Amino acid sequence: MTKRIIVVGSCNTDMVIRVDHLPLPGETIIGHDFITNQGGKGANQAVAVRRLGGETAFIARLGNDDFGKNSLRLLTEEGIDTQYVALTDGISTGVALIPVDDKGENSIIVSSGANALLSPDDIEAAEPLFREAAILLMQLETPIPTLVSAARLAKRYGATVVLNPAPYPKEPLPAELLEMVDIITPNETEAAGMSGVKVADEGSALKAIQAIQRQGVGNVIITAGAAGAYTTMDGQLVCIPTNKVDVVDTTAAGDTFCGALCVALSRGKDFAEAIRFANKAASISVTRIGAWRSIPYEKEILNS
Repeated sequence: MTKRIIVVGSCNTDMVIRVDHLPLPGETIIGHDFITNQGGKGANQAVAVRRLGGETAFIARLGNDDFGKNSLRLLTEEGIDTQYVALTDGISTGVALIPVDDKGENSIIVSSGANALLSPDDIEAAEPLFREAAILLMQLETPIPTLVSAARLAKRYGATVVLNPAPYPKEPLPAELLEMVDIITPNETEAAGMSGVKVADEGSALKAIQAIQRQGVGNVIITAGAAGAYTTMDGQLVCIPTNKVDVVDTTAAGDTFCGALCVALSRGKDFAEAIRFANKAASISVTRIGAWRSIPYEKEILNS
């Protein structure tokens, strides 16, 4: 059976600027080290899968503009199957504006552009991919009905469905989607949004995981930055630590984690081992600025 990982999601051009501190409302500050970088949670995750040794296909929409054409070229050069990445007339490619402070924390403003036009019809057109897929990986920067269609198609062909619930929406995720999700990977903020439980320690992490599982999700992994990742095994809370590093920029850390997790699972690694691999990949990504620029290659994980 193929080990192909399908990624459905967004592709943006990121404009990153280093600042001493994140600006307050109405505040103008002087920044430095401006970088234009490829990003978007879907594209980040597809690149992470490929660089970490996975076989991946990406389903997305880009604007038929310079940003979109450049993104498509770079995705293809990464070795990603882009036959279902469409260039769309009359709308811009997604753009993200990202200030990053001296502690590596960031704020992100996204203009969705063509990402908002990715439709269930696009998913149905890509059905041949799903017939050969082991894992479907999705995020929340594209329309929810499209994600429901993708999860339904994945289930039809026996693929594992992984959802990174970011950015977390104002409205609760529909039960129809959550009941098809095998693995969900919220960070502490997203887990609190889903569960109503503020994640501050192991006890609250367990309560949050249990609340999310009651919504129909099979397995929950809460990523907690330097604290590592929380999950449950045989009903017991497990905290899997991560490497201690000097954080420069956390922009694509969650996306790197998700891509690495899927690669490890596609190779038959057990759940704990897959999380450890994902933690290693994410810990390398936060030591570098940018999205794609920060995503490591498999050989770096093996040498870490």
